Amino acid sequence: MASKDVRLTQMVTSAGCAAKIFPFILSDALKDINWYNDENVLVGFSGSDDAGVYRINDELALIHTTDFFTPVVDDPYTFGQIAAANSLSDVYAMGGVPVNALNITAFPQKEDIGILKEILAGGASKAEEAKCSIIGGHSVDIPNILYGLAVTGIINPGNIKGNDTAKPGDALILTKALGTGVLNNAVKYSNPEKKYVDELIKSMSRLNKSASEAMVRNKANGCTDITGFGLAGHSMQMAKASDCVFNFEVNKLPVLDGALQAIRDKYLTRGDKSNRMYTEEFVRNQGSVDKEKEHLLYDPQTSGGLLISVPESSADKLLKELIENGDTVSCIAGYVTDCDKDTKPGTLNFIY
Repeated sequence: MASKDVRLTQMVTSAGCAAKIFPFILSDALKDINWYNDENVLVGFSGSDDAGVYRINDELALIHTTDFFTPVVDDPYTFGQIAAANSLSDVYAMGGVPVNALNITAFPQKEDIGILKEILAGGASKAEEAKCSIIGGHSVDIPNILYGLAVTGIINPGNIKGNDTAKPGDALILTKALGTGVLNNAVKYSNPEKKYVDELIKSMSRLNKSASEAMVRNKANGCTDITGFGLAGHSMQMAKASDCVFNFEVNKLPVLDGALQAIRDKYLTRGDKSNRMYTEEFVRNQGSVDKEKEHLLYDPQTSGGLLISVPESSADKLLKELIENGDTVSCIAGYVTDCDKDTKPGTLNFIY
């Protein structure tokens, strides 16, 4: 058993999905490389999708994804749960079913190995909840703690919910509240009220499993999950790939309790700035901008919710199912429109 005095968040320099390489730097690193793809690659780099998809036959394709990050909470077991839920989310965002996974971990072996054991046990508990078998993994001894999974899922090739399949006229449904980035920073650098931390952990450790299943049942057109590039970054990628404009009613967006106070207390992440830079040429604000809520649009989310693009005729039914199945903060937060002479693919209209 690991020491109860340990604070994982104090053992790393940045936490969770806020530790991602800045999106414009990552894009620069990826370009001009000759990525080999054969004819069975259905989803690769081109659309900024959440996972890759490889066709086995006309009825079966494999979904491949990997995600790992530094601790966002101090308790090792809880960190393992959150990291695993975050890794599994990319498969759910594609509309697939995770079937197996590999552990990915970095841990300074001079520290108490009981901490690592609890991290792995937390991840195993979430994989079991997802009915996803962990069948191996890899570890390295470095100063920063990292944990996550490389996940394989399955899907019928005709049922992929991609980044490039949102349609004008769709409603946009968000299934989790925003604000994990600033609240995680508050956990690292201060002592937020327990009720705020409890709700934060509950949100980050919740699987997107039931939301994904409801999305598939209600024939959603497209989906992405909201993680390190924030609502603005991931919705911009989706709108751009779909050749559409996304419109969000900012005051309808669900927000974690305590997140606005964390913004007032200046617990912004480094991702707030980089996500603004990444999306600045696509963002149009309409109305009087609420500067505190504006930060939530760029806040990097750890194990965030699904952003689902669904025909308007199915939106109310899907929303009802989401809420009944436990995704209680889900809301219709916006809608999809065609580009016009004043807009380009990927444009985000934030309406205040």
